[in-house]
Amino acid sequence: MKSERLQAFTDGVVAVIITIMVLEMHPPHDVTLQALLALWPVFLSYVLSYIYVAIYWNNHHHFAHLIHEVDGGILWANLALLFFLSLLPMTTAWAGEHGFAPLPTALYGVSLLTCAVAWYVLQLVVVCAQGKKSVMRQALGRDWKGKMSPVLYLIGIAAAFYSPAISYFLYALVAVWWIVPDRRIEQFLKHHQ
Repeated sequence: MKSERLQAFTDGVVAVIITIMVLEMHPPHDVTLQALLALWPVFLSYVLSYIYVAIYWNNHHHFAHLIHEVDGGILWANLALLFFLSLLPMTTAWAGEHGFAPLPTALYGVSLLTCAVAWYVLQLVVVCAQGKKSVMRQALGRDWKGKMSPVLYLIGIAAAFYSPAISYFLYALVAVWWIVPDRRIEQFLKHHQ
């Protein structure tokens, strides 16, 4: 199968995930500014999760240019990534509703970690499917961001029980690192077309 179908399916699922996340945000019951300001944790958790979903979608788009043929392993690895991304609306809503509570903060970090692991597995499956001269392996290089992100998520998960603010700082830091699409793939495509 060609990668276009994989991209189209992923686009649809990502659109649904974003829609579900925004539907989890409810307006205040009161018409005062204080009632609106009380929702800042909900809004910030939505913004951070939206950025994460956008990062995965954007990088998936670039990533798909390195895949010409999709096999069953790639399909299942992509479905695993989408599964873990689909859990973000629930963990986002719980974390936002309870502000800086330790357990929701930790579970939010677990959700981000599982997405990162699923992304890494998808990359490995593509590299294996492409064989010894994998263009994916060449484009990824050392992948220090991909290796460092799970470490920061783990630190954030542990920190949630001592200082949830540190956790959110680390989660946001990883998002800032990834907000620009992975340039390695863009550069690789420019030099190898």
